[in-house]
Amino acid sequence: MFVSFMLHYRSMKTPSKWRGLRRRLQAAWTGITDPFARLSYSQEGEDLILERILEGRDKGFYIDVGAHHPKRFSNTYRFYLKGWSGVNIDATPGSMEPFRTVRPRDRNIEAAISADTRPITFHLYNDPALNSAQPAEVRNIDPARHRVIRQVTVTPRPLSEVLSSVITNGQIIDFLTVDVEGLDLQVLRSNDWQRYRPALVLAEEVRRADREHEGEITEFMRAQHYTELCRTMNTIFFRDDRGRL
Repeated sequence: MFVSFMLHYRSMKTPSKWRGLRRRLQAAWTGITDPFARLSYSQEGEDLILERILEGRDKGFYIDVGAHHPKRFSNTYRFYLKGWSGVNIDATPGSMEPFRTVRPRDRNIEAAISADTRPITFHLYNDPALNSAQPAEVRNIDPARHRVIRQVTVTPRPLSEVLSSVITNGQIIDFLTVDVEGLDLQVLRSNDWQRYRPALVLAEEVRRADREHEGEITEFMRAQHYTELCRTMNTIFFRDDRGRL
């Protein structure tokens, strides 16, 4: 049935509002029929890059801060399907319910993460991927497409505190991925880098064209003895200088 639908759909002339759906269906069709296609759940293919770096590892452990959704834009779901497990953390109220259903092998924690533990206002958008403690006016969000639908007060916890409650001594962390919409540095600062030291760290840092020097996140990670390994448009991959890779 799906095959006959796609053959019919590809021949249709569709209005512009359906073109996005058409592209997604064509991508799904390619993923099913093309033996050379590789499926990525990440926003910029980060999971495929991670898979290449960590090639040959059937089991492993990850930490995902700003996890958002068990599948959408996920840097960890591809690894979960391979048998990995880890910890998913997100501040959005109710965000962990789908994780408990789709990814029961993981530890799923609803919490805001920051080095500053004073209560903050958390902004909830019509697209949950944009939820953040940063107000819209400092994030260049298009108000014609995205809007705040609710605000809640949350009390952040340091990453080191959360990890101490879920990670046993000796647990190797293969990678930490952080995406909290503009506040990644606060998350990184809240970790105990002597105690919890992932082999790889992914964080978002949007570099401006007029910036001559590296950003604050890169400077901070270098101080923790991590070196930039590679990057996508917005995500930087850091490797532990003292680690196994």
